[in-house]
Amino acid sequence: MNSATALPETSAKGISYSPCEERIVAQPAIMGNGAAGGWAALTILLPLLVVLIWALPASASSRIKDIVDFEGVRDNMLVGYGLVVGLDGTGDTLKNGQFTKQSLQAMLNRLGVKPTQAGLDSKNVAAVMVTASLPAFADRGGRVDVTVSALGDSKSLLGGTLLVTPLMGADGHVYAVAQGQVAVGGFKASGASQTVTKGVPTSARIANGGIVEREIGFKLNAMKSVKLSLRNPDFTTARRISQAINAFMGTPAAAATDPNTVKVTVPAAYRGQVVNMLTDIEQLRIEPDQLARIVIDEQSGVIVMGQNVRISTVAIAQGSLTIRITETPQVSQPGPFSQTGTTTTVPRTNIQVNQGEDKKLAVLQDGVTLQQFVNGLNALGIGPRDMITILQAVKAAGALQAEIKVM
Repeated sequence: MNSATALPETSAKGISYSPCEERIVAQPAIMGNGAAGGWAALTILLPLLVVLIWALPASASSRIKDIVDFEGVRDNMLVGYGLVVGLDGTGDTLKNGQFTKQSLQAMLNRLGVKPTQAGLDSKNVAAVMVTASLPAFADRGGRVDVTVSALGDSKSLLGGTLLVTPLMGADGHVYAVAQGQVAVGGFKASGASQTVTKGVPTSARIANGGIVEREIGFKLNAMKSVKLSLRNPDFTTARRISQAINAFMGTPAAAATDPNTVKVTVPAAYRGQVVNMLTDIEQLRIEPDQLARIVIDEQSGVIVMGQNVRISTVAIAQGSLTIRITETPQVSQPGPFSQTGTTTTVPRTNIQVNQGEDKKLAVLQDGVTLQQFVNGLNALGIGPRDMITILQAVKAAGALQAEIKVM
């Protein structure tokens, strides 16, 4: 009997396929050692091999979730001011740190203690800044990690405890409260004539030290459209993303509004299920495009070149003048039992001049690839520092078809 099998619309790896009307009809293989049996088997296997090869993802393809950020799915920075107590004499000097003294006095007043100015003389308290990152869709009662950093002249936060510290957002509202034992990754020990410091003892962390007290009102499933922000803006990449989304959904729901943004209108099938739509979209694969760019860090001598860098026909010669002066003084003394003459030092100077005569003029042909360009420069024996100057000179000559970005 003849059996018909249609191509699947979606694979398990998240690669989208278009439905195909062509069907593969399996015919019974002819048993035997003759040529007819081999041709019958090849007739069945060849279409299947074509489908498998076509289904393999490109080596340079990337998932959409790795190259874009979804609107609203972002962290929010929180900051607060607090006090760390329980230090072993490594806290702020209250005579010099007025804000630490005022904060300590205000805290004690709220607790019903009214100390005098002369009574506030402790080295076990330090004023700190507390920072945290509130994740997207964090629920009330959830916990976040916090970072504690000394603000005054404290020497170390080792062994301290952070008191209740409200953490505020950019809008001035309190979104979390932090408190707990700080964990310091470094230490500092000193004696009469030597000091040993490891890491930064004035910075610490509290794992799960912040409790979320206020949620961010963002309803993702109620959105009618979602914007995708490219991490590396590019016209071609934005268009490819929109085309991949439209091909997967079967409707023109996505459109690239600029090199940085792709707007996706939520189709009727995904109304109230935006999370499902984003889950399907982020698994789609495309091949991002990139500019022909060369990034140069002159401080460290690092050079990074993009794949699309091209060079027009140009001749390059590189040489340097090196003068080496070597001093080898010698001792001159009179002969044995001589009545005249004295022992003296005679200078001997050796000067060597290298004008780079061994450097040859190399010609780079039109349209060479990045690998050929690098091989040509390496053949001249050029180091990273000289290569930076050569690249800038080739760009000034108009033969470098790429953008140079100096960090």
